[in-house]
Amino acid sequence: MSAIRTADEATVEQLRDLPPSAKLVAKVLEYEESLTQSELAEETLLPPRTVRYALTRLDEAGVVDSRFSFVDARKRLYTLAVDE
Repeated sequence: MSAIRTADEATVEQLRDLPPSAKLVAKVLEYEESLTQSELAEETLLPPRTVRYALTRLDEAGVVDSRFSFVDARKRLYTLAVDE
């Protein structure tokens, strides 16, 4: 298992004005390597539509990165964008 990535101060500042659902999704991504939308919905217990909205807001704030899954190209994997 990889080390837990922690959000830097700039990321925390970007999250401050986002809705609670976006903050929850970001927190889950902080502890997980990368997840799909459906996996995020399962982990957060949020409806899929709410997860999509949260990911859109996080993407607009530049907090998440997404890429296509190598296993299933129809799905995207989301990770927390943390400067290292």
